[in-house]
Amino acid sequence: MPYEDRKLEVLRAIVEDYVSTHEPVGSKSLAERHHLGVSPATIRNDMAVLEEEGYITQPHTSAGRIPTDKGYRLFVDRLATIKPMSQAERRAIQTFLDGAVDLDDVVGRTVRLLAQLTHQVAVVQYPSLSRSAVRHLELVSLTASRLLLVLITDTGRVEQRTVEFPAPLTMDTVSQLRQAINNALAGHYLSDAAGEIESLLERIDPQLRPAMTTLSATLLETLVERTEERVALAGRANLTRNTLDFPGSLRPVLEALEEHMVLLKLIGEVESPSTLRIRIGDENPVEDLRGTSVVSVGYGRGSTALAGLGVLGPTRMDYPGTIGAVRAVARYVGEFLAGA
Repeated sequence: MPYEDRKLEVLRAIVEDYVSTHEPVGSKSLAERHHLGVSPATIRNDMAVLEEEGYITQPHTSAGRIPTDKGYRLFVDRLATIKPMSQAERRAIQTFLDGAVDLDDVVGRTVRLLAQLTHQVAVVQYPSLSRSAVRHLELVSLTASRLLLVLITDTGRVEQRTVEFPAPLTMDTVSQLRQAINNALAGHYLSDAAGEIESLLERIDPQLRPAMTTLSATLLETLVERTEERVALAGRANLTRNTLDFPGSLRPVLEALEEHMVLLKLIGEVESPSTLRIRIGDENPVEDLRGTSVVSVGYGRGSTALAGLGVLGPTRMDYPGTIGAVRAVARYVGEFLAGA
């Protein structure tokens, strides 16, 4: 085996043993557990080189070594295979998600499922409004001068707003408003809604224009201009399974996970469902999370990413298994939304 390949095999063995045992790994145990084809003395030399290059480190005076963030990064970058989900696991994922009744249920089931499969903290972003299109707009009369505006997107999001009108509306007027606004917006992305509404106001029957102006103001105010994105979180208790993974304090990590914008920064910056992102230790943009790793991916329909999902855990995580679970769940959620 070429020297560089053997050195990578030694690093892989160290990572795998440390992830499974949480004990510093020595050359003797590597020689006993792994068929590396060389003597313990050669393994010791390889470990010395890996330590000198910053891929492993000695946590204390014992003979064992543990991976550094740089070591985990090289391990992840050179992963030849991702641990596949078993047929039973895939079937369980599909069955679990197929039972969902609406988008809230899909997201809730997905985030719980990810936390259970990976034993990490799971984060799932709701389909982004900026990437959603209007499927239907419904107007429901509450009183003569008050309507409930219900917007349903093609990603399953439902937004409701109450609209107060300065004068009472007839049922015929409500019907005309409903038809006009659906004709103008159905099928259009919410990010394009402002222009469509402006065009609608110019061409609508003058008698309907005052009511449509009121209705449009609510739409623009609450749906087009709003930038709020929603996320769901599950599995925080998983971080406490082994406090040795966080030698300082777990509190800063838990506090960071309470911040909405932090969660979006972790998993919301997605471009396509096929793009996997792995941030290890100091690669994380949030200072309090630099003792953790984040594995995230986009989910959506076809090549369009609607949002992101992922997991956060200690840098000592099962990367092949975690990557396989995150990808599998994202694929199933994308397929579910495609059929919604």
